[in-house]
Amino acid sequence: MTDQPDRLPEAPSLERALVELRRVIVGQEHLVERLLVAVVARGHCLLEGPPGLAKTLAVRTLADTTGGSFARVQFTPDLLPADIVGTRIYRSSVESFDVELGPVFANFVLADEINRAPAKVQSALLEVMAEHQVTIGGATHHVPEPFLVLATQNPIESEGVYALPEAQRDRFLMKVLVDYPSPAEEVEIVRRMGVSAPRAAQVLDPQTVLELQQRADAVIVDPGVVDYAVNLVLATRDPVSMGLAELDGMIEYGASPRATIGLVRAGRAMALLRGRDYAVPQDVFDIAPDVLRHRMVLSYEALATDLGVETILHRILSTVPAPIVSPTTQDPGRP
Repeated sequence: MTDQPDRLPEAPSLERALVELRRVIVGQEHLVERLLVAVVARGHCLLEGPPGLAKTLAVRTLADTTGGSFARVQFTPDLLPADIVGTRIYRSSVESFDVELGPVFANFVLADEINRAPAKVQSALLEVMAEHQVTIGGATHHVPEPFLVLATQNPIESEGVYALPEAQRDRFLMKVLVDYPSPAEEVEIVRRMGVSAPRAAQVLDPQTVLELQQRADAVIVDPGVVDYAVNLVLATRDPVSMGLAELDGMIEYGASPRATIGLVRAGRAMALLRGRDYAVPQDVFDIAPDVLRHRMVLSYEALATDLGVETILHRILSTVPAPIVSPTTQDPGRP
C-alpha cells in the first residue's frame, strides 16, 4: 500500500455523510460504506438479509443525509407495472388524458422485497434502472438526478417469491449482504432506538451529489488496476486460465463486461470515499465481492457439493495476483 496523500476537499463531505448515517444505523459498517459507494458510483444496489436488520431504515437515512427525494414501493404479487412507473388517467371534465407519474420519479427509490413482484413488474423497473426514463403513452419522462434504485430482498422465504432474472440482477452494481449485529451492537440498538429514534441531518444536497459523481469520474485508475479488475472477472468465466483448476466446471456463467466496468467505477468511488484522487488495487479488492456475487451462475456440480458463491469468490480473490501501484506510477490519462 502507498503512503496516504493529502485528503481531497471532497473527503470531509463524504465523511460527514458517513457520520450522519452512523448516528442512525448501529454497526453495519459494510452496508453504510457500500451505500455511499453506490451513490457516488451511480450504481443501483441490492440489499439482501433477514428482516429487521435496518435495510429500509438505511436507505431512508441515506435520502435524509443527501437531501434527495425518497419513495418506497412495497412489492407484492398483485403489483402492476403502472403502480410503479405511472399511467394515463382520463379526465372527463376536460375530455383528455393526464399522465400520473409513479413513485419511481424520486432520487432514491426503495424497492422493498423486490423478489415478491411478478416478472412483468420487475421488467418495468428495468427500463428505469437502465435508461433513467419511463415511457407512458408514447411520451418519455426522465427521472430526477441523481437517481438510484435500492432494492431489498428476504432470502429466507420461498413462498410467493419470484427470483430476479439474470438481466435485472446484472443491472445492480452491487449486492450487499446484511448480517445480524454483534451482541454489543444490539445493546446499543436497544439503547438508541428504545425511546426516541435519532434522525440524520442533511449534510449534502442533490447538486453536491452530482458534483461528487463527476469528481469520482476523474479519479485516476492505473492500467495495472484495470488489468486486475479484468483478471478478476475473467477468473469467473475461465478459472483454469487464472490458475484455479479446482473451480473448473463449477461456474455455469461468469460475470459480464458490465461487471468489469462496475468494478472500476466502484473502485473509483471507494478511492474518493477514502480521500484519494487515484484508485489502488485494494479498492477493487475490497469492493469485488459485492460487485461479483450476484453475477455468477453456479453449475449443478457446485450446488451438489455445497460450494457457494462466497467460497468461490474467496478463492478467486486469494489467487489472482494484485499489481503493485504507487502514486508516482499513476497514469494521468483515463483508462
